[in-house]
Amino acid sequence: MRAKLFLSAIMVLLVFAAGHLGAANAWAAPAPPAGDRLSVAGVINNPQGKGVKEVEIEVLVNGHHVKTVKAEEIVTGKSGSFLAEFILPAGTLPGGKVEVAASKPSWRPLAPTAIQVFETGVDRDGNKTFQGQGNFTLNRAITPAFWIATIVLLLVYVIIAAEWMHRTLAALLGAALILFISYTAGTFNKGFFILSFEDAIAAIDMNVIFLLMGMMIIVGVLKKTGMFQWLAYKSYALARGNIFILSVILMWVTAICSAFLDNVTTMLLMIPVTIEIAVTLKINPMSLLIPEVFASNAGGTATLIGDPPNILIGSYANLTFADFVVNLTPVIIVSMIFTAVYYVYWYKKSYLKAEVKDIAKTIAYLKEEYRITNVKLTIMGLALLAFTIFLFIIHGVLHMEPSIAALTGAMFLLVISRVDIVEMLEHEVEWPTLIFFIALFMVIAGAEETGLIQVIAEWVRDVSRGNLTIAVIMVLWVSAIASAFIDNIPFTATMLPIIAFLNTTIPGAETGILWWSLALGACLGGNGTMIGASANVVTVGLAEKAGYHISFIGYIKACFIPMLITVALCNVYLLIVTFVRPLAMSR
Repeated sequence: MRAKLFLSAIMVLLVFAAGHLGAANAWAAPAPPAGDRLSVAGVINNPQGKGVKEVEIEVLVNGHHVKTVKAEEIVTGKSGSFLAEFILPAGTLPGGKVEVAASKPSWRPLAPTAIQVFETGVDRDGNKTFQGQGNFTLNRAITPAFWIATIVLLLVYVIIAAEWMHRTLAALLGAALILFISYTAGTFNKGFFILSFEDAIAAIDMNVIFLLMGMMIIVGVLKKTGMFQWLAYKSYALARGNIFILSVILMWVTAICSAFLDNVTTMLLMIPVTIEIAVTLKINPMSLLIPEVFASNAGGTATLIGDPPNILIGSYANLTFADFVVNLTPVIIVSMIFTAVYYVYWYKKSYLKAEVKDIAKTIAYLKEEYRITNVKLTIMGLALLAFTIFLFIIHGVLHMEPSIAALTGAMFLLVISRVDIVEMLEHEVEWPTLIFFIALFMVIAGAEETGLIQVIAEWVRDVSRGNLTIAVIMVLWVSAIASAFIDNIPFTATMLPIIAFLNTTIPGAETGILWWSLALGACLGGNGTMIGASANVVTVGLAEKAGYHISFIGYIKACFIPMLITVALCNVYLLIVTFVRPLAMSR
């Protein structure tokens, strides 16, 4: 027992001694080394004055590299700014020469550049303190990474346009190649480094992803009610067998639905009943479907949520639902009036061949075949859709992202309707489309990070000579023609940073008119060919499945001229508002 007490006492003494020894060592810790204290701060900008992130900074004093107090690397933040502190031998300053050098892959290195240093006082240890500050500009460099990113982007476009593989696989392949090359060849040679994994993830616009997901769920619930087929039946009943009036009504119904729902989904719901009506009238369904899909793309242009290009533009440029309605709906209404007149004339011969017999019997058949199957769910769905649209309208005032409105409406609808969310996620959410967007954002980020987007933007600026009128015309028509032959979604995603660049370099572009030029060109230009917009591809595919084929050239004959005319109408509209009044953007 005594032995145990003795050992315990010894342990207590040892711990006590160790504590005092540690305290003594702490008190005896050496004071910070004497010397001049130097703080260096600055900002690294691109030629347009925007900060460049992740630039490696080197500070030299009298030609020699110096380490920071914490011996850490100096790297610029998101805004392009940096701050570093140094301890130099006493007396080095103020007579010493302080220089800053900078480097980043795909940018020309900044050679050591002298900065002015000012004495700011004395710290509590009696050391002199100095501060130096400077703003620097980095210029782009054409590196192997630039060419790789360019080739990958072009390959993705070609594969999508030629339909060699699914567009989602094409985009994922492009994203995988960019990251793979960056972390293999780019590891050994910075000239091959395109995009970091962190930057690739940051490039994904989750506002777009969740907005699309929310609207897909809302539409998926409404599909269960038979409401859209009922609208088509009511269109026939309203026309009372007059095929000309029916065509116009179907176009406007499709356009209005597409303004508030995804235009692909709208066509998926309208196609079956339109074919049924056309078969009843014994006319080629394409004479109704072509005007409908044209109207679908036009109607979708009028709002933020109507067409995927608008969703991309709205999210990137922070534009509200009201911005799109106020600035685009007027010209879209004019375009729709022209489109209705054009197609009634274009398909006049086909419409005159329609066999309109026993209208009352046909209406009765359609009423029974295409009726609303769930009135309660229809009411709930329309109420939540109206609530969601209301949130879209006021989201700018609330500073709320549109995706929050869409997800809120979708989740409330699932809760009160008791529709199975697993079923919705499995069958109604188009995961290939969402993943396509995710991968495409990464591919575009690679092109932007290596300087390709800036090169294109500077070319547009130089060709337009900084003239806003020429820039508006160029953006509108280049977007329209390009979107007619390649999917308008990847094209729009590529143009976003280009327009953002032009907005800061062309006088007058800060009003946002170039955003509207891009929206009108990309959405309406997609009407030009059967591959210009996703709704076109879906319509042609389902019609062909039902036994009604239209060739690529046949589609161009029916749609390319009205596409050019609607874009020309938009051109006149944009030029008028450029000179008469700036297009408004709520803030």
